[in-house]
Amino acid sequence: MVVLALPAHPHPQARRKPKIPKGTRDFLPEQMAIREKAFAIIVSVFKKHGAVAIDTPVFELRETLMGKYGEDSKLIYDLADQGGEILSLRYDLTVPFARFVAVHSIGNIKRYHIGKVYRRDQPQMTRGRFREFFQCDFDIAGAYAPMVADAEIIKVLTEILTDLQLGKFEVKINHRGLLDAMLAIAGVPPQKFRPICSAIDKLDKEPWEIVRQEMVVDKGLPEEVADAIGRFVVLRGEPLELVQQLLAPDHPLSQNPMGKAALDDLAAMFNMLQAMGALGSLTLDLSLARGLDYYTGVIYEAVLHGANVGSIAAGGRYDKLVGMFSGKDVPAVGVSIGIERVFAIMEQQRAAASGRPVRAIETEVLVASIGNGLQVRRMELCASLWAAGIRAEFGYKPNPKMADNLGFCHENAVPYMVLFGEDELTRGVVKIKVGPGLGCAYVCMYVCALYLGV
Repeated sequence: MVVLALPAHPHPQARRKPKIPKGTRDFLPEQMAIREKAFAIIVSVFKKHGAVAIDTPVFELRETLMGKYGEDSKLIYDLADQGGEILSLRYDLTVPFARFVAVHSIGNIKRYHIGKVYRRDQPQMTRGRFREFFQCDFDIAGAYAPMVADAEIIKVLTEILTDLQLGKFEVKINHRGLLDAMLAIAGVPPQKFRPICSAIDKLDKEPWEIVRQEMVVDKGLPEEVADAIGRFVVLRGEPLELVQQLLAPDHPLSQNPMGKAALDDLAAMFNMLQAMGALGSLTLDLSLARGLDYYTGVIYEAVLHGANVGSIAAGGRYDKLVGMFSGKDVPAVGVSIGIERVFAIMEQQRAAASGRPVRAIETEVLVASIGNGLQVRRMELCASLWAAGIRAEFGYKPNPKMADNLGFCHENAVPYMVLFGEDELTRGVVKIKVGPGLGCAYVCMYVCALYLGV
């Protein structure tokens, strides 16, 4: 007779540690606390400027998204066909917003939207690049006086980056009209404007020599045309000063109709931003070329000095996007905050500043007892604190040790402990411990909530 030895675990694959998809991540409680703080700061600025919140589906008809992102369209996630509509996960929040404006026949709106977007990108987790990530968008749609909405959008961006306290930042600004003008002056055929702009867009990551090679070898530009572009993309500086230099009558950009109109737009906008006190962190940078096809006017991108995370916000004007859906153009301009990169920086800053993990809970009071059989009384007192709007917990163990209670308060920075036993209940009082090592006070249990709420 042959005896076969069975494996100790007949289903070893069932014991394998589960994984999450590439380019995604879980958020632990401490990380969620940072995220909620960032959202609160951002939404506060949005609302201060009169924006209303909207939401759209996380997936759209594929035809809604295609043809809006240029070379980046290959990064769109398509959903498997279930025998009905052909769908894709949203790539950003801007195209769904344009579709939203068209569907609901909206003439003007100032809106914000916080939601997840999806891209089939090569993830770089340490640099805040994911395949699933949040965006925080602020947009103004409607016909208004020239450059007024553009100026407010950039003002909103500078307020948010200042309030987040991420460090020194720079907002780089350019104009689609300037890009088209300099390409035309350099001798680029109009049909190659967008592919060449996509190459220029890589200058924040690649040196000019690499980008020039792509233009000549991959895009088929003559070397002298690429060199002419190179003489433009090195231009950057203080916004008002550089605009005035480029507006000089003998400068090629001011002699080009597209370039002159773009420079006039920028001059007007920079004067408005100067009046609002938002010019100090701005740079006019002719190498900035957002790769998305739908931009028609001012474009901008925010970066942090000394942070290796790429841009943390970007946006621009897109006057023709709504018209792609409705046949009627609605001018629009907006900005998108790359919140995942903001999270990463805030997390590093908080850990370095405090030397300990970020507080994940907001509990203000731990209700504790001495002796057996008092859990229901703890729950009763905790309910009165909740009714008074106080964040409180009572503990789930019937008779937790005092060392455990003190440890909980210390580890989670809970400022108050309400403590009682049979003796305190008989006298109708509770002991309130205020912070570690700061002493106690006896308070009538019926005014406990009032005491703690002060």
